Amino acid sequence: MTQALLIVLIPIQPIRADIYRYEDEEGIIHFTDAPTDRRFKIFMRDFKKDKLLRTKLQLPSSANPAEYENIIRANAEKYGVSASLIKAVIHAESGYNPNAVSRKGASGLMQLMPGTARSLKVNNSFDPKDNVEGGVKYLRFLLDTFRGDVSLAVAAYNAGLNKVAKFGGIPPYAETRTYVNRVLSYMQSYQAN
Repeated sequence: MTQALLIVLIPIQPIRADIYRYEDEEGIIHFTDAPTDRRFKIFMRDFKKDKLLRTKLQLPSSANPAEYENIIRANAEKYGVSASLIKAVIHAESGYNPNAVSRKGASGLMQLMPGTARSLKVNNSFDPKDNVEGGVKYLRFLLDTFRGDVSLAVAAYNAGLNKVAKFGGIPPYAETRTYVNRVLSYMQSYQAN
């Protein structure tokens, strides 16, 4: 069996159409500007049409945690959420990349879903200040909902509030259980430093 390597050159000029992608069962990635079914998800947006993308391209792309220390500390104090928990969630969600976008559409440092971002009044998920404030505000809500239980709040951050409520605890999803363990481990590391 031979494997092919596809090299994609990023154009210097702005993208002129939305680009969609999906990965099939064999691991082959398909790209198109005209999706034919639901398997295709947005990969790159038309630069001219997307104001958020234009803003995103101006933001720093480095994964330097120290860059966000002041934003994290200010929101930790404002919302009463430990800085180590905030750092752990950012670390697990985006690896401190403010331009991160998940397959499901979550974006920014704290990987806010579009609906969650709107409900939290986050104007630009790629702006670290807006994103972290929205994410911390949401963490505060989850901590209050689960009476300060960090594990349940973190599980809800990953799987959704309704899933945690439905199962009466951390949902039995491998991804969520791994995520909770990862965040708690990162949190302990940040507390130690």
